Amino acid sequence: MNRLTSKIEAFETHATDADLDDLRARLSAARLPEAETVYQAAPDPRRWEQGVPLADLVELVNYWRTEYDWRSFETRLNDIGQFRTTIDGLKIHFLHCRSSRANATPLILTHGWPGSIAEFIDVVDELAEPKDANAPAFHVVIPSLPGFGYSDKPSTTGWGAGKIAAAWVELMGRLGYSRFVAHGGDWGGVITTVLGGRFPEHVIGIHTTLAEAPAGLTMDGLTATERKWAEDTHDFWHYRAAYAKQQATRPQTIGYSLVDSPVGLLAWILDKFSEWTDTVDSPFETISPDRILDDVTLYWLTRTGASAARIYYESHGGVNRLDPELRVNVPSAITIYPCDIEKCPRPWAQERYRQIVRWRTSDNGGHFPSLEVPEYFVKDLQEGLAAVLAANQ
Repeated sequence: MNRLTSKIEAFETHATDADLDDLRARLSAARLPEAETVYQAAPDPRRWEQGVPLADLVELVNYWRTEYDWRSFETRLNDIGQFRTTIDGLKIHFLHCRSSRANATPLILTHGWPGSIAEFIDVVDELAEPKDANAPAFHVVIPSLPGFGYSDKPSTTGWGAGKIAAAWVELMGRLGYSRFVAHGGDWGGVITTVLGGRFPEHVIGIHTTLAEAPAGLTMDGLTATERKWAEDTHDFWHYRAAYAKQQATRPQTIGYSLVDSPVGLLAWILDKFSEWTDTVDSPFETISPDRILDDVTLYWLTRTGASAARIYYESHGGVNRLDPELRVNVPSAITIYPCDIEKCPRPWAQERYRQIVRWRTSDNGGHFPSLEVPEYFVKDLQEGLAAVLAANQ
């Protein structure tokens, strides 16, 4: 059973019919631009050079308006178990699925942007109740970042990665988990690194798909593959990260469009699902339209386009998101996916993560592995955290 105390309240998701009708009306009335001037017939990755192609967006908007079923996603969230608790004046929303295994380990999974708790709903069951009796089981906690989903929107500055990590320690403690393991990618990876570095008395170890090295390291001694990773990451932040610079400097300005226009919100997020996945032409090669629309509709119904963007402002965006002096001494498992936007060479990662007990590079997958390659993701997470737990014995 889920652990309830006076500080934790059960929560259920139920959008009003009026909100869903308003969404469909706005989709019907959308004003769209002309087609991109780099039009190419599908399949062709060059179709996306100016952003989301008009034909793809029109097709997905029509599906969103006429066929997509939000209620099935609501039911799934409610079936897993939803809760909220107030930490530092902010209500934090989270999913909590306890394992039936007596030896299960508490695990907190942290999403990033433009993701949400939707990233993990297809892997919760296998993490809590693995089919393989030899695989580790976990009591799974999946919080919504402040300003995301059903967590409150901060009304003041200060909710950056460091404060969020401290809030996660408080959240896990309230659930009776004084010691736990942690996983994350994207902003979730930053927060997970902070957890491991600042709170070793509570964090048994971590697993992340985002290893962040201290700045200023040289390429001396790197392999050709590692040099390519470093060059690609540099190019990403300098040439393909306009979204991050916008959200780090002017989140309020882009926020008006993200909260007022469902088509604008969809295009802003879909662009990243396309560019950051391991696909040739379209993100729907590996992720279903329904799962992407679950994510986008969650942003829309909770009006969190602006508040979620502010995590970039709060945590400075770009490559300097972590204290350069922060070191992670707890056991760490790191997995690099080939089409992720940041890939850290292991010699660089070792400068921050001082006890890497497992390092893997996957053959497939990108920035959203729990959605793109869920079976591999679960197995890799189980094995990575098993290595972390073994290092503590």
